[in-house]
Amino acid sequence: MAHTAQCSNNGGLWRLYVVLFGETEWPAFSWSSGQVPTVAQRREALGALGYEPLPHTEWHWIEDSAVPGDDSTAVLLIASTEVRELPAGGAA
Repeated sequence: MAHTAQCSNNGGLWRLYVVLFGETEWPAFSWSSGQVPTVAQRREALGALGYEPLPHTEWHWIEDSAVPGDDSTAVLLIASTEVRELPAGGAA
């Protein structure tokens, strides 16, 4: 089953999470640096959460406003890609 993983920053640290509809808590990972995580760092974080990017997928970036509908507010960057759970006993 495919899920969406997103990586975002609200002006502080970068956070990666896997969207699981119907769940109250989503697997998440935060970095201790404010620098944009590399693709390799995002892949490693997904592996630590038990997921991997689907083959041949790329990260897609969008921007949003800190206040929805108000483009004069700070820009929020959000990256997303499709992921799947790692096989039981599999390695990232």
